[in-house]
Amino acid sequence: MTIVCTQCGAQISEQATACLACGQQVASQPAVAGAGRGIADNLAGALAYVTFIPAIVFLFVEPFNKSRFIRFHSLQSVLLAIALGLVGLVVKIGFAVLGLVPVVGRLIMMLVLLIVAVGCFILWIVLVIKALQRQTFKLPVIGDWAERQAE
Repeated sequence: MTIVCTQCGAQISEQATACLACGQQVASQPAVAGAGRGIADNLAGALAYVTFIPAIVFLFVEPFNKSRFIRFHSLQSVLLAIALGLVGLVVKIGFAVLGLVPVVGRLIMMLVLLIVAVGCFILWIVLVIKALQRQTFKLPVIGDWAERQAE
């Protein structure tokens, strides 16, 4: 069986300690399905970001909550959902205030909505990709808390 180098994408044999193409050290064996789990750790970590529902399931279901990697991504996903809910509330209050300004207020509302939506989408893509690459990408505030709780 071969694995893929996270640096250059070249295929590496399972026994190799470094990539022959770029010299990147192979950190560990590839994540394979755990005993009785049926799903790789990196895939479960990425699925935790689909919505907060799989993240909550992974936190409470027995084989998944044993993996520190899955716990970290699940906790970070739940905390991110809570943080984005609070951001949404603040944006909604801001929209109520800006709605009082006839034309400029509505234009500013649309611009803010566009920026927040694109930012959330980019953040979601980055988190899913980092989880698939078996990396624990920590968000500034909630990442530290998720890491402490995952231990």
